[in-house]
Amino acid sequence: MPEGDTVWRAAHHLHEVFAGRELTRTDFRVPAHATLDLSGRVVDEVLSRGKHLLIRTGDASIHSHLKMEGAWHVHRLGTRWRRPAHQARAVLETAEHQAVGYSLGILEVLQRDQEDRAVGHLGPDVLGPDWDLEEAVRRVGTEPDRPVFLALLDQRNLAGLGNEYVNELLFLSGLAPERPVGAVGDLEALLRRGHLLLQTNKSRVERTFTGITRPGQERWVYRRERGRCRRCGTRLRSGSLGDVPTQERNTFWCPHCQP
Repeated sequence: MPEGDTVWRAAHHLHEVFAGRELTRTDFRVPAHATLDLSGRVVDEVLSRGKHLLIRTGDASIHSHLKMEGAWHVHRLGTRWRRPAHQARAVLETAEHQAVGYSLGILEVLQRDQEDRAVGHLGPDVLGPDWDLEEAVRRVGTEPDRPVFLALLDQRNLAGLGNEYVNELLFLSGLAPERPVGAVGDLEALLRRGHLLLQTNKSRVERTFTGITRPGQERWVYRRERGRCRRCGTRLRSGSLGDVPTQERNTFWCPHCQP
């Protein structure tokens, strides 16, 4: 599932291949930008902002969000695509390479000075060069009665943590998903651990939370509701939490290790 580490890795790869190079062809397969042509422009940089990705070229910024199923693939021109063409939402080419954005939940081209319209609401970026632990702690702590699970998922508090990370982080911290923020003993330690998890995994294609990379052994609780706790053997549980019923997210926890 695309989370902050996935988007950071995609931006890092795109930047390595495209930064400083001229776009020879662009094809935006969304109605709002179907006639837009950015060919002839040089890509200045590609960066992630939480789960958002920005490709900056001149005064324009190509903004995308992977949502649940999106991906950016980079390959040499003439190489066969790895996903069906009907899933492509954007195609960018240089003299040697091609980037294809598949199933992008959001794709828009903004004026560069208007990027705040897309990402200005986000909290400190967990993988950003300007990560601000103190500010993230302040934002999370403004709603002491809110379940910690929802507070960590709220991208306005800190940007980059998704459902898998939050479930695993809460297990490692011994916190039940429903625990109110105000009842968390050390918010700073919690967010510092979340930052460390993302930093540790950002360069891996397959993330791990247990330190083991063998298939089926990478996670403590996420999507393991039919299994038993790797620490204590207790049957794991699952549920859902959301600020409103239509925005509930899946939770996974050990009732013994996360009281």
